[in-house]
Amino acid sequence: MTSSSSLPRVAVIGTGGTIASVGRHSLELVEYITHKTMYDVHELLARVPEADRVAEVIPVPYAALPSTSIEPSHWLELGERIHSLVEEDPALDGIVLTHGTATLEETAWFLGLTLKTDRTVVVTGAQRPASGLGTDAFLNIVNALRVAGSEAARGLGVLVMLNDEIHAAREVAKTSTQRLQTFRAPDFGALGHADADRVSIYRRPARRHAPDTEFDVRGAAADDLPRVDVSLSYAGADGADIDAFAAAGARGIVVAGFAPGLNTKGQVRALERAHEAGVVLVQSSRVGSGRVPALAGDQQLPDPIVADNLTPWKARILLMLALRETGDRNEIRRIFETY
Repeated sequence: MTSSSSLPRVAVIGTGGTIASVGRHSLELVEYITHKTMYDVHELLARVPEADRVAEVIPVPYAALPSTSIEPSHWLELGERIHSLVEEDPALDGIVLTHGTATLEETAWFLGLTLKTDRTVVVTGAQRPASGLGTDAFLNIVNALRVAGSEAARGLGVLVMLNDEIHAAREVAKTSTQRLQTFRAPDFGALGHADADRVSIYRRPARRHAPDTEFDVRGAAADDLPRVDVSLSYAGADGADIDAFAAAGARGIVVAGFAPGLNTKGQVRALERAHEAGVVLVQSSRVGSGRVPALAGDQQLPDPIVADNLTPWKARILLMLALRETGDRNEIRRIFETY
């Protein structure tokens, strides 16, 4: 990549995923995953010469993984890598993380809760592989670079940028299997847009986010993050998974219940057993939108902590970090009301 001092200096960390994937031919838009071939970050950026027109790009190799293989250990490593980059290169304006879309929102949320840098971090991916006809990979990279280097995007926490839309890590969710507009914020919408002529921001997140959080995982190992599992409500659910999670050593369980926050009687019986064993329980919803209220009744959790409008998998991440700090349920309840 060529450089220009007049452009923002942005590091690009490559983790693999569809955005870096290569199929056997240009119409292989789904089956490319069977080819198991991905560009590394240098190869990927070489396919996007336009990137040099919007940023001074610093490629940072990390991995070439499908995002279904991303685990909490990778979140910790990525956090360490981002902190090291900022420490080693104070002139850095921002960081882009290319990532598979399956777990993109989880990685972004974890980083949005734990990073201790004021540099703009933008996570991007693609719905179509880099080799595919009509791929969204390259424009998403260019726009992520523009957002990461933009003054307008500073102070918003970790951002997700696909399909020209800029989203807060807390609010964004993958909502479609194949459509390009899959990443949406169902309750509140995008923060702004990366249009051809400018990056425009229209609102700012109100909840606490990086770097102003109480979670510091620098130097932590994956074993330092408590086990938290997710139980899904469905007609006839008997709670066998909840008993299994507790037996496996879960310190917390998030229940993806029926809206607005209900569970089957079989689940409630299992949740009562888990509660008595000291497992911390959080009520979420399986529907993907809307705040969960604190309810009373025979379909609710004992001593419920509610996930607000966090999706179950994001509630899981917040509970993991909360349990690393405290076992006090009132403190955990405060944390869920704060982030």
